[in-house]
Amino acid sequence: MLALEAFNLAGDPQAFPEQLGELTPWQPKRIFHNVGPFGGARADAASSGTGVVRVEVGGNDPVLGESFASIAARSRGMHKTQGFDVDGGPRGGWRRTEVFVPLGGEPATEDLLDGVDTTWSRVPGGAEIARLTEEAIARFNPEDPAASVPALLAIRRRVSVLPADPVVSDKRQQLDRIIQACIGLRVQTVVAQSEAVPGETLKMRHTAVVRSRIPVHWTAVRYPSIPRTVTKVLELRANQPVSRDTTQILPATTPVSQPYWLRKEGTAGLFHVDDPSLIGRPENPPAFPIDYVFEVGGQTLVIAGEPAAADPANEAMRRRLDVIPPVSLRFTSGVQLFAPGAARPVTVELTAARARAAGTVQLDAPAGWRVIPAAQPFRLAAAGERVRFTFSVTAPSELATAKLGASVTINGVRFNHQRVELRYDHIPFQLLQPAATLNAVSLDLAIRGRHVGYLPGAGDDVAGCLEQMGYAVTQLTSADLSPEKLRPLDAVVIGIRAFNTRRDLAEHLPALFAYVEAGGNLIVQYNNSEGLAANWLMPFHLRISRARADFEGWVQERGLYFPDQWDGRFTAILASGDPGEPPLQGGLLVARHGKGHLVYTGLAWFRQLPEGVPGAYRLFANLVSLGK
Repeated sequence: MLALEAFNLAGDPQAFPEQLGELTPWQPKRIFHNVGPFGGARADAASSGTGVVRVEVGGNDPVLGESFASIAARSRGMHKTQGFDVDGGPRGGWRRTEVFVPLGGEPATEDLLDGVDTTWSRVPGGAEIARLTEEAIARFNPEDPAASVPALLAIRRRVSVLPADPVVSDKRQQLDRIIQACIGLRVQTVVAQSEAVPGETLKMRHTAVVRSRIPVHWTAVRYPSIPRTVTKVLELRANQPVSRDTTQILPATTPVSQPYWLRKEGTAGLFHVDDPSLIGRPENPPAFPIDYVFEVGGQTLVIAGEPAAADPANEAMRRRLDVIPPVSLRFTSGVQLFAPGAARPVTVELTAARARAAGTVQLDAPAGWRVIPAAQPFRLAAAGERVRFTFSVTAPSELATAKLGASVTINGVRFNHQRVELRYDHIPFQLLQPAATLNAVSLDLAIRGRHVGYLPGAGDDVAGCLEQMGYAVTQLTSADLSPEKLRPLDAVVIGIRAFNTRRDLAEHLPALFAYVEAGGNLIVQYNNSEGLAANWLMPFHLRISRARADFEGWVQERGLYFPDQWDGRFTAILASGDPGEPPLQGGLLVARHGKGHLVYTGLAWFRQLPEGVPGAYRLFANLVSLGK
């Protein structure tokens, strides 16, 4: 268990000595395993153990008039892709006891934090601060928060002279936020464009407003990344916004925006982050940080901020400044299959973010892969202009997989970013700019049959992968689902979760089964066990379960929603399972039906094929070739 290993190593100065330049060993007092509220063998055994702590997490919030379960359900309902319930349900206000089993450290008696000192007494010189804080809390008037500012400033003055300590630093930041809230001080910086290229000029308007009558002076604006400070004292009056217009240069060395945990390619279950201080942050630090400097009661109050722009698609949301390359790239296909030793054309598309972008474009290939030409010049006159370049790529003579990259060089600076936009109503706009890559596979692949019909489901790239294999793929609509129109096809493949998302398919099942009886080959990819549009997906018994399996060498899960019951006419081709678990046999089922074949497969082809997994291509080619 990784958490227990981390607990045991946290206080060991011999572990991870490279971190001691910025961190100090720190030993937590105890570690628990939350075994949940619903009983079971683990919870039952835990209930009689020593040091077990039970925490009541149910009930209602009397101030909000809402159950805690309902509040949690609304939060969970923001996970839009999984269809979570947004209502706590009729049980929302019931008691719910969570059981915590001790795994290590000092035992607790009644509370998870027994014996953990969270007071100011743990800090030298903190006793007086504790007294002043208690007085400020006792005198706080929610109808006049500004009345607490003098007391808070007195506390801040004492905190500022304490020795350096992580707890003190954290409390200083909290105290500054409390003072800012009590004053009613708000700041923002509006930038006309939400995207900027390194080295460009940023035209910004800084605005500050105070909602109370506490005297506040806006003394300066600092730009730490330049570095530069603009000093001018402006007096703030209650409810009267004050603005400063400025023009600054985004440093040419500013990195292109990309979530810090995605900047480097990860490995299974792990992200690689160069700067450990970023780990745990929900998003990147500002691309162009701004410090607003104020004087309040003779003390300097600094508020951190960043430029933002209105999102044209959602005026209620502000968009952070993103740093973009002058040119973005994308391969026209995410995967490319090669016969060993053969050459194939590979095409990359360039899109200009700014006018008059010029340089060279090149493909980056590992040893054993040959690219001709080495580079090609480009010139894009207008922003938004697109152009495609084709390279000849020769695969190694042996079986191999590789990631090919694409990059441009402009004025000696290399950029290799593609552009992925995420737009949803419930979250701010997100821009991802990963490296432009293509999965290249040198594979000796034999196929039989040429014409495949693909019936889309919830959305996947399997049809494109079939074309890479050499099949002529026809995208099928409901109008195509008749025995006469299906007859010329060597196989019909149904996309993932088609029977969960398309209500029109149930009425066309007889035509699909008739196509199989006449000698066709029907391959049904996985469907969710919940919300099926038809009670039967096959002409004989097949029950889909929630069983899943994970295996080394495939991307994410190897399969999901394997059937757990099926008619005897099906043959289970594979048995597979994780170590220590019983094997699952429903991942690939094949049955003869008339002159043709029926295939139900819970294997995750929609993940494996776009990632260029060789074994997945071989196996899927065999399925499409059944009966040929």
